[in-house]
Amino acid sequence: MHSIAVEQQRGHVLLIAGEAAVRRRTVQVAPSANLAALGVVPVPALLNSGIPSDTTYLDGARDPNTVLMRLRTAAATPGPLLVYLSGRLTVDRRARRLHLCLAGTTAGSVRYTGLPWEWLGAELRDRPAGLTTVLLDLAADKAAWPLLQEYGTLPASPSAEVYGVIVPPGFPGGGNGVSGYTRHWIEQLRSSPARPDNLRVHALAVGAAALPPGTLVLPTARELAARPAGARGPAAEAAHGGVPGPGWEGEPDPAGPDRAPEHGREPVPDRADEPVRERPGEPAAADGDGEGGGERDPRPHIHALATAGRHAEAAALAQVWEEHVLRAHGHGSPEAVHWAEIRADLARMAGDFHLATRLWTGVGRTRLARQSPDAPEVEGAAAGALYCWTQLKDRAAAAETGPELIRLLRALPSLDPRHLELARQRLGLLSHAPIGR
Repeated sequence: MHSIAVEQQRGHVLLIAGEAAVRRRTVQVAPSANLAALGVVPVPALLNSGIPSDTTYLDGARDPNTVLMRLRTAAATPGPLLVYLSGRLTVDRRARRLHLCLAGTTAGSVRYTGLPWEWLGAELRDRPAGLTTVLLDLAADKAAWPLLQEYGTLPASPSAEVYGVIVPPGFPGGGNGVSGYTRHWIEQLRSSPARPDNLRVHALAVGAAALPPGTLVLPTARELAARPAGARGPAAEAAHGGVPGPGWEGEPDPAGPDRAPEHGREPVPDRADEPVRERPGEPAAADGDGEGGGERDPRPHIHALATAGRHAEAAALAQVWEEHVLRAHGHGSPEAVHWAEIRADLARMAGDFHLATRLWTGVGRTRLARQSPDAPEVEGAAAGALYCWTQLKDRAAAAETGPELIRLLRALPSLDPRHLELARQRLGLLSHAPIGR
């Protein structure tokens, strides 16, 4: 009976290498190199499970039906399953269906030699929730990219946790070596004393991989938000599920925004009695490591992306971490508020003052519910919201966010009254001016 129970818990790792993505004779994604690198990672680390497991390598397959049979066998395993796919995505232009290119796939033979993407979802559909992880390191060609932009994601089975990146066509490529995302995923598994959960590994890998601008990162923010609170994949069972703490020394020390401007011009100088605050994403004062056994703090990577002008990638990575701490610590927790502040300042750096205003106002309301109105963190959030609001050139956006900002300012009696008067005057002007000019 015991041997039967063990057999029922057997796991599986399925590694699939499609055709390499090549641009102007330069390899963008080398699936064979990725599989070789993953092949030396212990299976317990890949699955985060010590139960007996099987591993299947598919490199150089030409027949999609062969891949389908291997996928079907892997999906039938009763225990945890990891499916890794790397290669080039293309489209059957006749039916507009996404395919993973296999060896020998050409534009004219996609329907017969490529692996239809929906086959993956069909085979995984009936697996129990929480036991399946799909890991992707893909490049889209010029035919597939517009369809992916239309989808906004890469559809897969709702029973699986999907993590990965899809780089757009046209970037120079990384040669024949292991892709940055896969390499950093492996490094995280090797360097962490305790196996982190998949979302944490994914977030750190995305931040460190120097992805091309426009890369589609999965899961998207919308997909993360749709996950049930506390939802975990197989890797989370043995991981504590935390993330690096919000403060530089383990205590909350949120990154402060620029102070609100005097009558819409220069920012108000910081009060002399307030500590100097680091910008979000800058290294910690000590060694830059977050909590959780020496794992790398993602904030330096996020800050580097933002300062390099890669604002969309920085925002996406920060949102991944925010959603993670929301599940781990809950809405309104110091950790969640800190990541909302980071996202607000990233929006300011990107010039998205509409989003920055909404985020800073939300942070102010959340902090006000738990802190006194004269707390420096509450006033800092309000000042950040006001500063970003005064930078809004879009009249409709300013009119939309103004009332909530004014409600927040009214609740802070210790704030300079000129700030509230400034906001009231501007909102009054907006309400009497034609919106849209």
